[in-house]
Amino acid sequence: MEQEWLTGGTAAVDGAVIEGLGDLLRAPGARVRAACEGPVVLAVVGDCPVTEEELRAALPAVRVGRWAELTRWPGSYWVVADNGRQRFVCGDLAGIRAVYYTQRGEGTAWASQSRLLDRPLVPDLPMLAARLTVGEHHWPHRTPYEQIRMVPGGFGLLLAPGARPQLVDVTGVDPVDELREGAARFGQALTDAVQHRVRATGGAVGADLSGGLDSSAAVVLAADGGTVHAVTYTDGYTSGEDMAFAARIAEHTGARHTVATGGDEQLPFGFPAGQPSEAEPVLEAAMYAMDAVYLHPVQGLPLHLTGHGGDIVLDASSSCWVRLLQDGHRREAHRQVAEFARLRNTAPGPYWKALKHAADLGRSGALERAAEVLERGPVMPQTAVAGWSWCRLGTGASWLTADGRHQVAALLRQAAHDQQQPEQADEFDQWAALRSVGASARGWAPYGHALGVRPVYPYLDNQVVRAAFAVPALARRGLVAYKPLLRAALPQLPDWLTSRRSKGSFTAQRIAGLARHRARLDELVHTSPLVAFGLIDPTAVGTVLAQAARGQSATAIADLHQLLVTCWWLTGQPTVLGAPC
Repeated sequence: MEQEWLTGGTAAVDGAVIEGLGDLLRAPGARVRAACEGPVVLAVVGDCPVTEEELRAALPAVRVGRWAELTRWPGSYWVVADNGRQRFVCGDLAGIRAVYYTQRGEGTAWASQSRLLDRPLVPDLPMLAARLTVGEHHWPHRTPYEQIRMVPGGFGLLLAPGARPQLVDVTGVDPVDELREGAARFGQALTDAVQHRVRATGGAVGADLSGGLDSSAAVVLAADGGTVHAVTYTDGYTSGEDMAFAARIAEHTGARHTVATGGDEQLPFGFPAGQPSEAEPVLEAAMYAMDAVYLHPVQGLPLHLTGHGGDIVLDASSSCWVRLLQDGHRREAHRQVAEFARLRNTAPGPYWKALKHAADLGRSGALERAAEVLERGPVMPQTAVAGWSWCRLGTGASWLTADGRHQVAALLRQAAHDQQQPEQADEFDQWAALRSVGASARGWAPYGHALGVRPVYPYLDNQVVRAAFAVPALARRGLVAYKPLLRAALPQLPDWLTSRRSKGSFTAQRIAGLARHRARLDELVHTSPLVAFGLIDPTAVGTVLAQAARGQSATAIADLHQLLVTCWWLTGQPTVLGAPC
């Protein structure tokens, strides 16, 4: 199955030229619609039902540089526009359709994949260490490679002869005051995102069906528009509740349902021989054996629907209460935090303290404070996570060497002065989370290609994201109801589904996988360039790995997961600088 790509035409690759954009190359299998009028050209590449008439109607916007208007069609796609003076290149808000760029002489080369930039791909080890230990969201414009930048989701790239490249904000969210006001718009956007794809295939489509709300809602919508073959993964660690909900949704919709059963060979972190690896490390790399088993029945179907990203658009984090504090609504914030803690039978004190601390510091202050902590000395692993933080120094930060701490601290200080990052907690958090799930979807592309599956992510379409983010994060959070936006937006969903309060996870499988593959994983860390270049202490990692493999350090699993896939990914890179001094 072909992967779509674009490049500014400077790379030595075989591709097809888009009419009117003679220096722009695209993959031969990429879907393109284009319109031109004299020097004004507009092309849409990817999964988009836009018509030629709609493209022609948008040419006046290209002529005068109203770039954000070119990103409001349904689907997931790149836009390339040229008015004879400037060229605008843009992917989607989530960053699945990425745009990478680098300086070359007096100009800027860009492409949808870093390998197409015709530049040596040298891993940026300090940046990788920073992303592993304090979070990737502080540097949305950085990539895993030196001298290669990325256009963050929510922005486009504006190029003009003799001028430096500019980032153009295209987020375009029109806020509403409450959930009810935005629910209908969101429901229509999500329904269109699923059903226009299903109807366009004219046949059966594949779909994930985990039993959770997000994938289940997508299957219900897809079944209303066509024929669905849903697949579910199970093993000895899978929640029985998840399986029960998956089976009930399949029966409710009449979808064909295949349940794939995995064994010890499918446990995470096996990294089987022949597993593909490409542009960047991705968490799903640890789950490849599992994916291969459960996706096999839907191999070769025109598309495969997923619920990936539903958590981000349908829900919100406790950053919404930090925003209340930032706006001066202390009493309401305290009331909601206390109610949240009461419903979950937890103490509100530590939670409230963390949220007040985040509001007092702000983004820039929090990053500066984290840098100071790293520079002072070793960080002790946190045993519990309470509240929301702009920059959490968790277990991963405790693995940094002295040199690693100083290099990460320097990067944090740079990020503290990034003027393009939101200073409102809820806005910062939702865009950071969106870009993270977009990177996950983007990074899974080579796996889908190898498995003969073409995934689509309706929850991450531009118009779906905009409709969700228009609803205040506080309203999407919900104290009693889980994902209240979904229930309000799609009232046709069965009540027994939208009333579900629990959520499955693969924590048990990850612990079992760490135990099964511990010796190999320990060696993977010890031989990693991150260790060879003195950024990560392998002994500190080994201690936590041993504890997690025994089920004694569940809070560290997310950090371990990210580190291990990064170490595995680095083993496949052709160049990782020279030998350390």
